[in-house]
Amino acid sequence: MSQNDQPDDNKNGPRMNGKPVLVWLLIMAAVVALLQFSSPATSSIQQLGVTQVLSLAQEKKIKTLTVKPDPTGGTDSWYQVAGELEVKGADANDKSKFIASGRLTEKNFEDLRAAVGKDAFKEVPAQTGWTMFLYNVLPTLLVSGVVLFMMYRFLKNANRGAMQFAKTRARLNSTEKETTTFKDVAGCDEAKEEVKEIVDFLRDPKRFTKIGATIPKGILMVGPPGTGKTLLARAVAGEAGVPFLSISGSDFVEMFVGVGAARVRDTFEQARKLAPCIIFIDEIDAVGRQRGTGVGGGNDEREQTLNSLLVEMDGFDGQAGVIVIGATNRSDVLDAALLRPGRFDRQVFVDLPDLRGREAVLAVHAKRFQLAPSVDLARVARITTGMSGADLANLLNEGALHAGRRNRDKVEMSDMEEARDKIAFGRERKKVMDEEDRRSTAYHEAGHAVVQAVIDDGTLPLHKVTIIPRGRALGMAMYVPTKDILGYSKHRLLNYICSAMAGRIGERVVTGDVSNGASSDIKQATRLARQMVCDWGMSELGPIAFGENSEHTFLGREMSRTQTQAYSDDTARRIDQAVALIVNEQFARAEKVLSENSEAHRKIAEALLEHETLDGIHVMEIIKTGSIQTPIVGNPVIAPPREAPVSGSIPEAGTQSAPSPA
Repeated sequence: MSQNDQPDDNKNGPRMNGKPVLVWLLIMAAVVALLQFSSPATSSIQQLGVTQVLSLAQEKKIKTLTVKPDPTGGTDSWYQVAGELEVKGADANDKSKFIASGRLTEKNFEDLRAAVGKDAFKEVPAQTGWTMFLYNVLPTLLVSGVVLFMMYRFLKNANRGAMQFAKTRARLNSTEKETTTFKDVAGCDEAKEEVKEIVDFLRDPKRFTKIGATIPKGILMVGPPGTGKTLLARAVAGEAGVPFLSISGSDFVEMFVGVGAARVRDTFEQARKLAPCIIFIDEIDAVGRQRGTGVGGGNDEREQTLNSLLVEMDGFDGQAGVIVIGATNRSDVLDAALLRPGRFDRQVFVDLPDLRGREAVLAVHAKRFQLAPSVDLARVARITTGMSGADLANLLNEGALHAGRRNRDKVEMSDMEEARDKIAFGRERKKVMDEEDRRSTAYHEAGHAVVQAVIDDGTLPLHKVTIIPRGRALGMAMYVPTKDILGYSKHRLLNYICSAMAGRIGERVVTGDVSNGASSDIKQATRLARQMVCDWGMSELGPIAFGENSEHTFLGREMSRTQTQAYSDDTARRIDQAVALIVNEQFARAEKVLSENSEAHRKIAEALLEHETLDGIHVMEIIKTGSIQTPIVGNPVIAPPREAPVSGSIPEAGTQSAPSPA
């Protein structure tokens, strides 16, 4: 039974239904008001004797009079008299109420009737036992009953909520509502092939069991965020037509020890009742991390929950038709007992889609968008290297939003390119800059563009160069690979460092000085050079890994070691020298390339000052022919001098953008 199938008042623990309580409170208020108004305040009523009442009646000072037998007197001649006085000659509103009780003879009774008058005299019959009960006892019983009923409801819901606290929070997606199939999943063909046999087993388990085979009890889907692990699990349930219990790993862990373990047991109990079915545990690393680790010891609640999960996965019958699918992007932190055969028997790696995969993912998501004929999904796939399925879906949506802001009926290719640049590099900002800052930024970005265009081997061509601020950068040179780059050679890495160094050289040409605008380029180049030396063996130090211990600090092992450096101080000095040598050599190389193409550098910078953005084809035309041959789409932007920014964080003058080799 899923959480959605439970009564509403038990979903979120103990709570009372608001409407009945409100009704009972209104009833109680009405009863109290009735009692209040039915019993006038004694402070405004005069206490008189029977003799005084007789005298007032003879003097015609009684306006109305009510006489009723008083059962407390013990005899029939004992009466309770209540009435209203009116002094003759006074204002009509000057009235006074009175009450009296005492013995009235039959003659006194008749004298009162005659003195007051037939119309003003009223005789009330004596109260019966039922009348007294309804008037005196029933209100008390009614108020007491309401209070007891409210206490009963509160205690009942509190006990029921305490019992539901340990119930599973898994959401059941019924087969009637489950419409996700393998047609809705693209970009992970190998992963789909691995899980298709799960579908075959759920459809016809006898086909496997009759020859002694058992289906894997658990499948662990590992991959970067947004690659479609949850979608693939839903597709398995949709193809097999079985119930799908979905829960997050964090839903098991609570501050009270034992609650998570109880929820694990309840989840598997519900799954056995629904078998054949699938239990999907998203972000399983929240509950499946290694036991006995962490600074200060482990977490008792999480470890008990993991122990319960291990027992349940190893304890249920493999032929029961219950399959556990877990998803995580941190498989390295999972407990070894969770990954052994018999629990998660198989790991399915759901990687980022390649070129064909991205095109297939775009085709799946593009069905709900109105795309113009100019939109080429193959080109969109080429310029979105490194994006996941979720990123591609967001790309299409951003393109549609951009088209909507332009009041277009369909999404154009220009909208898709703008959406790609916005996601990858940030949105354009109209930052206030004076002419000096614009000129420095233009020469900085022109330096990146010239060096990259000259040294590129054809795999990472220049896509666009702009001096329009995006993110923290005041300008940007963008590169788009012609294919998926799965590995980097030493030559390609050196080209990347050389291009990164060109920005500082470019701005030094026009200003004669250096600034902090190249900080991001220097960090990228230094980090890449250190990885070449320490991790990839691409220096004169040889193919030796000098990287420090990379184990995660939260596992509690790094903190217990007094020394993490695995090499001597002399080796550390040689590493620093090798890193500096790589960076300085590429700096000199970039300086040489720019000096040989100084005229092209100047023309590209001047074109950026005029148009603010140039495509890669325009840069190549300036380098080869000395001028722009292809017309620039749109009107040229002749930017007037702008004021310098008043305050704020120091921005980066420019950066190069390309897939990180690391």
